[in-house]
Amino acid sequence: MDRRDLFRGAAGIAAAGALPRFAIAQGSAARVLKFIPQSDLAVADPIVTTAYVTRNHSYLVWDTLYGFDEDYKPQPQMVQGHVVEDGGRRVTMTLRDGLKFHDGEPVRARDCVASIRRWAARDALGQVMMTVLDELSAPDDKTIAFRFKRPFPLLFDALGKPATPVCFMMPERLAKTDPAVAVKEIIGSGPFRWNAKERVPGARVVYDRFEDYVPRADGKVSWTAGPKRVHFDRIEWNVMPDAATAANALQSGEADWWEQPPGDLQIMLRRNRDLSLEIQDPTGLMGMARFNHLHPPFNNPAIRRALLGAVNQADYMTAVIGTDKSLWRDGVGIFTPDTPLANDAGMEVLTGPRDYEKVKRDLAAAGYNGEKVVLIAASDFPSLNALAQVGNDMLQKAGMNVEYISTDWGTVVQRRASKEPVEKGGWSVFFTFWAGIDMMNPGVQQALRGNGQAAWFGWPTAPKLEELRNAWFEAPDLAAQKEIARKIQLQAFEDVPYLPAGQYFQAWAYRRNLSGVLKGLPMFWNVQRS
Repeated sequence: MDRRDLFRGAAGIAAAGALPRFAIAQGSAARVLKFIPQSDLAVADPIVTTAYVTRNHSYLVWDTLYGFDEDYKPQPQMVQGHVVEDGGRRVTMTLRDGLKFHDGEPVRARDCVASIRRWAARDALGQVMMTVLDELSAPDDKTIAFRFKRPFPLLFDALGKPATPVCFMMPERLAKTDPAVAVKEIIGSGPFRWNAKERVPGARVVYDRFEDYVPRADGKVSWTAGPKRVHFDRIEWNVMPDAATAANALQSGEADWWEQPPGDLQIMLRRNRDLSLEIQDPTGLMGMARFNHLHPPFNNPAIRRALLGAVNQADYMTAVIGTDKSLWRDGVGIFTPDTPLANDAGMEVLTGPRDYEKVKRDLAAAGYNGEKVVLIAASDFPSLNALAQVGNDMLQKAGMNVEYISTDWGTVVQRRASKEPVEKGGWSVFFTFWAGIDMMNPGVQQALRGNGQAAWFGWPTAPKLEELRNAWFEAPDLAAQKEIARKIQLQAFEDVPYLPAGQYFQAWAYRRNLSGVLKGLPMFWNVQRS
């Protein structure tokens, strides 16, 4: 992807770099919300990447047919309603009135059909949906029609889930873009417009209120569901990789909201009476080391299995958030703790005694012979940087030949898409987090897929995992799903698509004069300044 094409605002970008930090008249400052995101926005298309910073940005610009509430249930958003017929084989959705894209064009059903198809090509749940879909059409401008070979009861969950990639609705001309290629225009029908002229890569992202946005007239505001009522004219994302700088900005009022304050600064921030720190996502964040399965050494499953014995999840989580165990968990398997499919099958590989000498012997027996391991690490993303540093130490103690490449998260996001071997600019392993909501079951968990070249970055081929995943979709009830989930976890410890690194809970920090901050994701509707 060419960043110059994506963010081409030409003279606007250059001019924005010369502006003072606050180019807003003092009288209108109260109508501006200043946010410090987890990282810079390297990729602006939510279909070509699973990066959360892109997902969060996209909820400002684009809208969805359905939203998710705090009970993880889908609720109508762009649709007025739907009708299910023929035992679930036919579903008809009707778009609500007043939907308009930022270029002035109305949202039509054919835009939604093209958007669904593009999303489904990249999404784990969408791919399953397409295998049972006979027809997806737009009989008229307001009607979206699905015809299935057999009922697909997860349809509304699939279209509304906040798990990445999210099914955002784009104009048809953009939605016809190859799903692996970023769109060249950032135009949606969401409550905010993308301000290309003031985009400064590495420093600033700006959004302006979309005056023609019509919120839902009904429903409860909860997570991504309900009326999206906007109380700010402008949202500024000011990128601050240095945590001390971000903390100072928040305390002085230069910033209103900081998405990911690190654990070592949270104690200080909690002492400030002008600030509120809250854990807004009860599913937490689950860390992992993701392997490149295409090239040595991690194309060898025995080498991946040997490293399970080196993982100390407490080390990872302490580095990320500190020693307060109320903020993290170890002993974490494949599925999100405290959700229905979480289980203890095979967990001894992660919870038994850690023995590096045994790991070295197991690596040698598996055929590891000193091949280079290229670890790409996000230096400007504190939690990911902490994971990567612990991971680097782990791999070196295990006797692996590690080249540690420290770079910005945007470069990691771009480089991890490369399928080239390491000698041609590829990679071997990177560290990341997934929100617990994205790890709750096989339908939404991207990192668990074993469908080769079509899988998430790393591209594992794991036919037994795929068979079990398909069986989970066919399970008649929760009890059967739980039994299959145990088998999936055991198989995952054989195939090792990734190393689980634990779970932690991230507090947001924001000024107390903000109210209406929603739980779940950093959303920018419903929020207002008192």
